[in-house]
Amino acid sequence: MIPDRLPRITEDDANELRQFIKDYVSLSGGEGVVIGQSGGIDSAVVTKLAVDALGPERVHTIFMPSEVTPNADYESTESMAKLWGTGYEVLNIRDPVDAMEKLLGGDLSRLDRGNIAARCRMTILYGRAKSMNRIVLGTTNQSELMMGYFTKFGDGACDALPLVNIYKTNVRQLAKIIGVPDDIIAKPPTAGLWEGQTDEEEMGITYLLLDHILYGFEQERTDREIALAVGLPVEKIQGLRKRVESMKHKRLLAARPGRSI
Repeated sequence: MIPDRLPRITEDDANELRQFIKDYVSLSGGEGVVIGQSGGIDSAVVTKLAVDALGPERVHTIFMPSEVTPNADYESTESMAKLWGTGYEVLNIRDPVDAMEKLLGGDLSRLDRGNIAARCRMTILYGRAKSMNRIVLGTTNQSELMMGYFTKFGDGACDALPLVNIYKTNVRQLAKIIGVPDDIIAKPPTAGLWEGQTDEEEMGITYLLLDHILYGFEQERTDREIALAVGLPVEKIQGLRKRVESMKHKRLLAARPGRSI
């Protein structure tokens, strides 16, 4: 049994995030926000927070499917847009991804193709945000950020990250508080990089375990202390710590001469 050591999310936390979005949009001079809506919990939570903070007329969501996107995601993204009254459009990225793969010589790995897809989506979001005088809200959470589980200059590119200090486990708590539909909360997390891909299978660990380990790192606990708390071999904890450290470059601005990394 994993001890429940993660901080609990409350309505006060939700209110702080709503205020963060409202303040940042005001500071930027933008007229609203653009969000890449995937049908998953993170983008749903960010969308609902933005609707609460700004009103639905200032929130525009874009669903950008590819050839591996399941039909259920089409339905869930459209239903959320109708439920919350946001702007919504569907822009299929298959053709630009195919064109980029061909330009790069073809026969790319599915991970490389997934990264191209993420960067195509980023280009669409910023193109639409520019035309609407809005900012791009990112959907990466703290678990993904620490693990480097995002595409650099892809889904990692945005103007503001409301969920950056919230672990995936806590995102589910937040979703319940703010009124995200239960079927979205229950969905297996996936980056949608290829057919059947799920976050937990690719990382080889559940988010519940991972988040307790990451929180242990944040609290400066030793690898042995964390291993005993979650019931895993210390070598597993050491491996995850090394991964978090190796992903540091993805969390930083480009390296510059005279500045330590």
